[in-house]
Amino acid sequence: MEIKQAEFIISAVKFEQFPVDGLPEVAFIGRSNVGKSSIINAITNRRKLVKVSSTPGKTRLINYFMINNNSYLVDLPGYGYAKISKEEKKSWGSMIGIYLTGRPELKKVVLLVDCRRKPNADDLLMYNWVKHYGYKCMIVSTKSDKLTKSDLQKSEKVIRETFGLGKNEEIYFYSSLKKVGTEDLLDHIYNDVL
Repeated sequence: MEIKQAEFIISAVKFEQFPVDGLPEVAFIGRSNVGKSSIINAITNRRKLVKVSSTPGKTRLINYFMINNNSYLVDLPGYGYAKISKEEKKSWGSMIGIYLTGRPELKKVVLLVDCRRKPNADDLLMYNWVKHYGYKCMIVSTKSDKLTKSDLQKSEKVIRETFGLGKNEEIYFYSSLKKVGTEDLLDHIYNDVL
C-alpha cells in the first residue's frame, strides 16, 4: 500500500468530536518517547503532518488524520510520561478508554515499542487492554536503525517473551530515519482494514 494523501482532520477530547462517517480507523499508541510522531510522518511521507517534539508527552489529544480519502489514522496520546500531573494522567487514561471501548470503526491498533528497551508494565497493560476489547493489535518496534542485526534478534526475543507472543505472531521492526520497508509495513497495517 502507498499513502498518497494524508491530512489532519480534528483533535478530539470527547466522543462527540469523533468523525461520524463510518470510515475504518487504525490507531497508533505507545509510550511518550517511542517515536510515534516520527513514524506517522515517515509512513505518510509528510515531514510535518504530526509535530515532532524533543519533549515527550506532547500528544494530549486524539488526533485524526484522513488517509487516501478512505480511512483514518488515529494518533492516541502517549502514555507513561512521568512529568505530568496525576489528574492529567487520569484524563488521558479515560480519553483512551472512551475511544477503545466505544469505537466500532476501529479496526486495528498499532502498539509501538522502542526496540532498545524492554516493554514495561504500561506497554503490557495497553497490549492486554487492546486485546481485552477484541481489537487486532500489531506490534511495531521503532528505532531499529539504532541496533545491530544480532541486537535486533535479542530485542525480538525480549518483546516476544514480554507480551507472550506465539511464533506465528509478527513483530515488525521499523526505522523512521531510514524508512526501509515502509510499503511492506503499510501492507501489514492495512491488509485487513480496507
